[in-house]
Amino acid sequence: MSNKMIKCENLVFKYISGEEKIEKLAVNDVSLEVNQGEFLVVLGHNGSGKSTIAKHMNALLLPSSGKVYVDGLDTLDENNIWDIRSTAGMVFQNPDNQLVATIVEEDVAFGPENLGVAPSEIRERVDESLKRVGMYEYRKHAPHLLSGGQKQRVAIAGILAMRPKCIILDEPTAMLDPSGRREVLKTIKEVNEKFNITIILITHYMDEAAQADRVVVMDKGKVVMEGDPRQVFSNVKEMKEIGLDVPQVTELAYELKKEGISISTEILNIDEMVSALCQLK
Repeated sequence: MSNKMIKCENLVFKYISGEEKIEKLAVNDVSLEVNQGEFLVVLGHNGSGKSTIAKHMNALLLPSSGKVYVDGLDTLDENNIWDIRSTAGMVFQNPDNQLVATIVEEDVAFGPENLGVAPSEIRERVDESLKRVGMYEYRKHAPHLLSGGQKQRVAIAGILAMRPKCIILDEPTAMLDPSGRREVLKTIKEVNEKFNITIILITHYMDEAAQADRVVVMDKGKVVMEGDPRQVFSNVKEMKEIGLDVPQVTELAYELKKEGISISTEILNIDEMVSALCQLK
């Protein structure tokens, strides 16, 4: 097996919209590869096709044309669906919709139980997964009493307990407050770095995208830019044209450069900005 975790080849997804039954293209001829162990962010505003592509990555949606392979498995072959869903787990926007049990540890056990894992092994996986996301001490708590960020971390633990190779997160922080967002992003990064699990994060938050290995920007169903965060965010003008922001310091660098100050526009955070300004003569 090659080191490609996900491969989309000329992916097209059409859907019928409204009472007029108009056919619309949500994803328009996208080819995209995600490497094993990579932390990829797919950026785009609402309607760009980013969530639609995410749902193809664990066969919740199937291509109208083109192909999607998950760890080498063709999503159009229905014999593969079970394997695909245990290879690529999915975390959604609203944590309340994902939690099924009345106690945290039972919730995390739900996935492996459905996979037919032996009870002794489930116990081990549940404890390990809760420790990985920093929620072990809450294992006996009721999920509905947790904060949004804690609920999302439990949802991530529930996926981890299924031992996936890849986790797809579809705007998992959209409904959270800033501290909940930070908690969840820290968890996602740790899962990626420590356990080499491939992460695909769908978001419209620039600060989240700035931490990825690679960023893919979607607009109107197509990939319009891709590269590491520095490359992508230094295209300030192009990003603004499609209605996306860039990190504030990157924008500041762009404005300074426009005023004739020689400064790199590949600046992602305040520390880099400070050191760049200190080097100006």
